[in-house]
Amino acid sequence: MMKPQSHDLAEVGVFGGSGFYQLLEAVEERDVSTPHGNPSGEITLGTIGGVRVAFMPRHGPKHEYPPHSINYRANVWAMASLGVTRIIGPAASGSLQPQIEPGHFVICDQFVDRTYGRTQTFFDGPHTVHIAGAEPYCPELRTLAAEVCGEQGIVAHPSGTVVVVQGPRFSTRSESRWYSAQGWEVVNMTQFPEVVLARELDICYVNISLITDYDVGLEGRQDIEAVTVGGVMKVFNANNHRVREVIRQLIPRIPTERTCLCATALEGAVVS
Repeated sequence: MMKPQSHDLAEVGVFGGSGFYQLLEAVEERDVSTPHGNPSGEITLGTIGGVRVAFMPRHGPKHEYPPHSINYRANVWAMASLGVTRIIGPAASGSLQPQIEPGHFVICDQFVDRTYGRTQTFFDGPHTVHIAGAEPYCPELRTLAAEVCGEQGIVAHPSGTVVVVQGPRFSTRSESRWYSAQGWEVVNMTQFPEVVLARELDICYVNISLITDYDVGLEGRQDIEAVTVGGVMKVFNANNHRVREVIRQLIPRIPTERTCLCATALEGAVVS
C-alpha cells in the first residue's frame, strides 16, 4: 500500500504540546492503529474556524517519548489515515546565530539531518521511492505562517536551516560551533524524519520553530549561558501562547485547493 486509506475526518494535523487542546472546538478522542505500530497517543479531533483539525502530542500525553524514541512513521501515517493533507509541526528549538534571539520564531525552509538509527521512510520495498528533497517544507504554508506571525507582531524569520540532532543530550560546544560556522540557524531534535515522512504521503508540512535558547551559548559571548532544561522551559512557557495563537489564525487561511509541489510528491518518484 503506497498511502493509507483516508477516513476524511480531518483536514489539518498538528503535532505539539498539551496546551493546544484548548484551541479546539467540538472535541473527541480517537485511538488510531497503524501498520507501523502505535502513534504517540490518542488523536484529538475538533475544529478551528470551521476547519476539521487532528491534534497529536508528538512526545506523548505525558511527554514520555524522547525525540529519538518517537514513532514518527506511526504518527504521520495516523494523520494521513484520518484525511489530513496539511501538517503544522511547531517545535521548541535552539538558535545558532546571534540575530535569532530567544522568543523569536523561525519558519524553516531547509533541514540538515544529523540523526541516526531513525526509521526515515515508508518505502522499504517492494516499491523503491526517491522523494525530491530540494524544498522539504511547503512553500505555501511557510508564506502563510510568516504573514500571520507578522500580523501578530512576532519577530519571525521567514526562512532558516534547522540541523536536526539525535538527542536526547544537547550539543557539545564543538558541535555547536561547527553548526554555527555552516551558517545554519536552528538546532532541534524532532524535525527529521517527521517532515520527510509527511512528504512521502503527499502531505504539506510547515515548521514553526520557537527559539528558546542559544544552544550551548555563542562563540565569544560570555554573557550567554549554555542551554539547560530549566532555561528552555522558562522561555517556552512564556511564549507558548503565541505559538497557539499563530496556529489558530493560520488554519482557517489555508486554501482548500492544493497547488504546491507537496501535493504531487509521489508522481515520478517511484522506480517502476
